[in-house]
Amino acid sequence: MKLYEFTLKFTLPDANQNAENYIAALAQAGCDDALIGIGQPGRIALQFSREANTAFKAITSAIKDVKTAIPQAKLTEATPDLVGLSDIADLLGFSRQNMRKLMLNHTQSFPAPLHSGSSSIWHLTKVLNWFSQQQNKAIAPEIAEVAQVTMQVNIARALSELQPGSRQEFMQTQEELAQYR
Repeated sequence: MKLYEFTLKFTLPDANQNAENYIAALAQAGCDDALIGIGQPGRIALQFSREANTAFKAITSAIKDVKTAIPQAKLTEATPDLVGLSDIADLLGFSRQNMRKLMLNHTQSFPAPLHSGSSSIWHLTKVLNWFSQQQNKAIAPEIAEVAQVTMQVNIARALSELQPGSRQEFMQTQEELAQYR
């Protein structure tokens, strides 16, 4: 068994209800391996340190445990996934300036951001893969595995928000576009 660290953020079914009311139910449902954040009305965040055979099992079991305690809670984000340069630098022990320099000096191979702008963001797993493959930097396997799974969870959550008719059309278009990559 390995220890996986990740955070799950949920919207609560009743924004007016005190989130503290859910803490005992979460512990009883198996979330006693999480620090629970209740500072934002209508939201709850759980920072897990969960043992499992794989990151997928750790994260999906945590989601199921939260849904057992709060059935109408809606997953809004799994982290670590979307990161900026400062986040990447902190994780890898670099300065933000050094991280920016690396990105600018490797524009051809550095992963394209998911969003470009004054604050660009990337999927952490793509940046970690780049560091591993292009910079020969050792990345802790548990961190890489969690980043991959949280990205997949967030993408699946976003896809589930598509209208049923457009979901099928979108998936077909994606398959057609895949041949041009």
